[in-house]
Amino acid sequence: MNETSNPFVILLVEDDPGDAALCKRALRDWQHANEIHHVVDGVECLAFLRRQGDKYADAPRPDLVLLDLNMPRMDGREVLAHLHGDKELSNIPIVVMTTSDFEQDIVSSYSMGANSFITKPVEFDRFASVIQAIETYWVKTVTLPR
Repeated sequence: MNETSNPFVILLVEDDPGDAALCKRALRDWQHANEIHHVVDGVECLAFLRRQGDKYADAPRPDLVLLDLNMPRMDGREVLAHLHGDKELSNIPIVVMTTSDFEQDIVSSYSMGANSFITKPVEFDRFASVIQAIETYWVKTVTLPR
């Protein structure tokens, strides 16, 4: 995972421009070095994570994925299914951030490897502290294979 001197790399997977802008602003306001990458659907998310195509050939491995469930082309549920079965990517922490509060979405997200489930709208003033807690846990506490 990440070293404390390196930026915390976050992949934001969000199709709503307003939600993406709010999330990026909250992460930029956080007094910590982070590197934010944004894609708008599951197809781009998997291409980024797998470094496919010229656009993502040099994509960094994220320390955290913030994943919306309801997106065009490929939704977050499909992304979770792909990542859950991928040995090289299944240990990247995933926080689902979605407007869905259906019990089935919550249960299935966790069963497919999501580490947290947040229902939007998110209180973005407190959002950075949540991300910091995730970083502290996943980067500084948990030891994962490369």
